[in-house]
Amino acid sequence: MNWHFPLFLLATVALPMVSSRFNAVSLEELGSDTGIQVFNQIIKSRPHENIVVSPHGIASVLGMLQLGADGRTKKQLTTVLRYGVNGVGKVLKKINKAIASKKNKDIVTVANAVFVKNGFKMEAPFVMRNKDVFQCQVQSVNFEDPPSACDSINSWVQNETRGMIDSLLSPDRIDSMFTRLVLVNAMYFKGLWKSRFQPENTKKRTFVAADGKSYQVPMLAQLSVFRTGSTSTPNDIWYNFIELPYHGESISMLIALPTESSTPLSAIIPHISTKTIDSWMNLMVPKRVQVILPKFTAVAETDLKEPLKVLGITEMFDPSKANFAKITRSENLHVSHILQKAKIEVSEDGTKASAITTAILIARSSPPWFIVDKPFLFFIRHNPTGAILFMGQINKP
Repeated sequence: MNWHFPLFLLATVALPMVSSRFNAVSLEELGSDTGIQVFNQIIKSRPHENIVVSPHGIASVLGMLQLGADGRTKKQLTTVLRYGVNGVGKVLKKINKAIASKKNKDIVTVANAVFVKNGFKMEAPFVMRNKDVFQCQVQSVNFEDPPSACDSINSWVQNETRGMIDSLLSPDRIDSMFTRLVLVNAMYFKGLWKSRFQPENTKKRTFVAADGKSYQVPMLAQLSVFRTGSTSTPNDIWYNFIELPYHGESISMLIALPTESSTPLSAIIPHISTKTIDSWMNLMVPKRVQVILPKFTAVAETDLKEPLKVLGITEMFDPSKANFAKITRSENLHVSHILQKAKIEVSEDGTKASAITTAILIARSSPPWFIVDKPFLFFIRHNPTGAILFMGQINKP
C-alpha cells in the first residue's frame, strides 16, 4: 500500500516600520507577479478586509518546493512561476543576497528553513540546492509531539521576525502520525522614512472605509517633495500613486488609490502587475505635495491553498497525484497546508530619521494634496530588483 504523507508548507512574514535592475530581468518580477495573482484571488473572497501578503515570500516557498518536485507536480509549479529554479538558481541567489544586503541601509532579513521529522531521510541534492539558492537551514523536530514541534517552529519564527510574529503554528495543524516536513519562509523589514512625518502634525481625520462608513483615524501629514503620478486602467478608470522612499532609497513604499471617491478599490486591482508598477516608476514626477496618510497596523493570516489551485497549482495538494520524489524516495509526500501570516505597522518615523529632514517649508502658493482618506493599496518594493517584498489593501486603518 502506498501511503501519502502531508508536506506542510508555511510562509510567515513580518513587516514593522516604526513607521537599475538586474539584467537577469525581471526574474524576481516573475516571482512577485505570482504573489500579486495570489493576492488578487484572496481579495475576491475578502474584499472588505485588510490584507497583507509577501509576494517575494510566496515565490520563495514555491521555489523551494519546486526543487523537490518532479513530473507534473514540478511542471505546474514551473508554469505558474514561469521559470525553473534549477536553471536560474545563480540569479535567484544573487537577487536574495541583494534584497538582504547591508548596503540597503534599511533592515531586510529573509530566512528559509525546512523543519523535518526526526530520522526522516531527505535526498542530498534537494537539501544542497535549497541551502545554496535559498540559504535554507534544516532542523529536526519531533512531530510525534505536536505541541513541542510547534514550540520549536514558533520560536524560530519569533526570532527571525524580531518578535513581530510570535506564533504561527498551532498543534492542531500538525498530524503526529503523518507530518514529515514544514517549510518556512520568514521576512522582516524595518524601514525609516527618508522624509519623516512629524508627530505634532498627526491628527485625527475622516477616513471613509470600504463599507461606506466614516471613521476618525490618526493621519500622518507632511509637506515635502515626493514622486507622484496618475494613470488609467485599460477600461479608463483613473487612479493616483505616490512613492514614499525609505532612507536607504533602495526600498520604497508605493501607494495607489482611485482618483474618484466613488470608484471602489476592486476596480483597479486586477490591472496591477509588476509591469504596471514599473510603468509607474517612469510616469512619476517629483512634486511638492502635502501628503496625508493613515497611521495603521494590519495583520493578516492567509491560507494560500485555494488561490494557488485557481492559478493551476493543484497536483501538489492531491495525495494520489503529488510527486515530491526529489525530496525523498522513501515515502510519498503531498502538501497539506500552505499558509502565510503578515504584519505591517506604519507610523511617523518609519525610522530614526535625522533632524535635517524635519524642516517644513511653507508654500507660497497652495501645493497639491495627496490625501489617502479611502481604501488604498500599498507595495513595499526593492527597486534594484523590482521585487515586491510586501503588498496589501487597507480598507479601514
